[in-house]
Amino acid sequence: MSTKPSLLTLLAGAAALAAIGHGAAISAAAQAPETRLGASIQQSVADRDRAAARRQRQLDLREQAARATETRLQSAAPAGDPGAQPQQQPGGAAAAGAAPADAGEQFDNLARIYQSMKPAKAAIVFEQLAMDVQMQVAKRMRDRSTAMIMAAMTPNGAASLSMALARKHPVVRRALPAGGGAKAAR
Repeated sequence: MSTKPSLLTLLAGAAALAAIGHGAAISAAAQAPETRLGASIQQSVADRDRAAARRQRQLDLREQAARATETRLQSAAPAGDPGAQPQQQPGGAAAAGAAPADAGEQFDNLARIYQSMKPAKAAIVFEQLAMDVQMQVAKRMRDRSTAMIMAAMTPNGAASLSMALARKHPVVRRALPAGGGAKAAR
């Protein structure tokens, strides 16, 4: 008797070879994109991941620098030293005398911060600043931003800032009487 392979065995062998071939084709397709669109998408994802990693490194460096600066300031000024307080205030006499370029840079940074805020929210905080700081920051802001913030300020605060800017030097704010109005100020 001759032993011929049965049709079922041949069919099972062919199916196994086809399955192996399909598996190899799928793994090759997953490793290398076949289209330009696929390559473009992979490139975009890789670029985004690199940019995110770069931003994270920058944030980490800034955080380290901020911690180092805070540590340096705390070690330089004892806690009970009253002379240390003016140094920490932006635009204070100690900061202006020690490094005028740093004070100007601080006012520039404050101007950018207030310009990026919503005018109504910025006005609330802006009015709480000392008049000389308000003037320095307002001088460095865009006219439109300054106008929008002044429009959101109280009339008394906006008028004081306007007068100080017109005179080019700060003035002391006058508190209006309880009935506060144009007649009470005269």
